[in-house]
Amino acid sequence: MSLSTTSHTHAHVLPKSTYYAVYAALMVLLAATVGFAYLDLGRLNFLITMLIAAAKAVLIALIFMHVRYSERLVWLFAGAGFFWLAILIALALNDYFTRGWLDIPGK
Repeated sequence: MSLSTTSHTHAHVLPKSTYYAVYAALMVLLAATVGFAYLDLGRLNFLITMLIAAAKAVLIALIFMHVRYSERLVWLFAGAGFFWLAILIALALNDYFTRGWLDIPGK
């Protein structure tokens, strides 16, 4: 069976205006990230920038990687990737936020 005869060869074509709108949204989110970098909101800065980064990642995955119009199995694996990333971030933050718990001289 050749690839051209499979049922998964249909491509969902989006209009260029969708790509331009997503590009504009990504540029606005980029400007927001840079803007929040200049504000001192304490620990809230990290939360806000991570939420903006997650929004950018979701936009890229849904539109540019065509996950939005894919089968549910693709959604499952994309979600599993985001879940794994969340686990890695949580473990890294656990290390970062607990470094001051031990009284080690010079650290």
